[in-house]
Amino acid sequence: MDRFEAMRTLLAAVDGGSLSAASRKLGVPLPTVSRRVSDLEAHLGAQMVVRTSRKLLLTDAGHAFVAACRRVLDELDQAERVATGEYRTPRGDMLITAPIMFGRMHVEPVVLAFLQAYPQINIRLALSDHVLDLVENHVDLAVRIGPLPDSSLKATRLGDVRWVTCASPAYLAARGKPESLDALAEHDCIAFERLSAGAVWLFGGGKTAGTAERAETIAVPIRPRFAVNTADGAIDAALAGAGIVRILSYQAASALADGRLVAVLNDAQPEPLPVHLVHTGQAIMPLKMRAFADFAVPRLKGRLASVRDAGLTISAKGDP
Repeated sequence: MDRFEAMRTLLAAVDGGSLSAASRKLGVPLPTVSRRVSDLEAHLGAQMVVRTSRKLLLTDAGHAFVAACRRVLDELDQAERVATGEYRTPRGDMLITAPIMFGRMHVEPVVLAFLQAYPQINIRLALSDHVLDLVENHVDLAVRIGPLPDSSLKATRLGDVRWVTCASPAYLAARGKPESLDALAEHDCIAFERLSAGAVWLFGGGKTAGTAERAETIAVPIRPRFAVNTADGAIDAALAGAGIVRILSYQAASALADGRLVAVLNDAQPEPLPVHLVHTGQAIMPLKMRAFADFAVPRLKGRLASVRDAGLTISAKGDP
């Protein structure tokens, strides 16, 4: 039995949720996948997974062994990269993830410029508003918006984005500008954070002026007149005069800058959300990742600063 091959097969089955998924990922017949896992369990003298009709479930022993497998195979992969020169010359493939709208607006232009500068590097950019586990999904680098709960990740702060509550001039002319949080109850609202009725917008929670204390967070219930599951869909609805929307600053920067949307209740907005570039802690960081970080960090910092500090506008000049 090839133990490394068996370990990779087990990880593929666990990550994919089934032996069939591992078979498709590895390009080997399903009976071969099943035999490798069974042989590994026989070699270890312990059951690693419980096979159900719908998915694989790890046993206690399986959880511990899979975690160890990831460490061992990561070290093996690093050793192979050293041997092939990946740590001497920036080259190879990378998987980078980012939130959908931020990734499309800001990360993708930076990635495309990076590819021009580094012809020996290939990048897959996965845009998703779901937080992907870096280890399980073999992600090299990720852009994250919001607090980082996983302290094991290595993070570089890129800046922050703030919440903006806004509406079209036509809507505000017809319905009036809300001067308090209570006034939102009298307005049509547009929701995209969740589609269920009875959504809640959180305000406050920022630092009180002149002190280190934070203001109280206020939950304001709204009953959306219109709900949609994407930020750009919500912005389109606000531009059409459907109501008041609450979004992140970068998402509506151009519409706010040219007056198609008007911000309201600015003093009540919660604390800005941090934006980081993160990766797993590796003993040796591959040059391809270091090259991307060195290239992307100052550019992404500049883009975030232009959204936040230049009147919520994005400069169309300069490098991406």
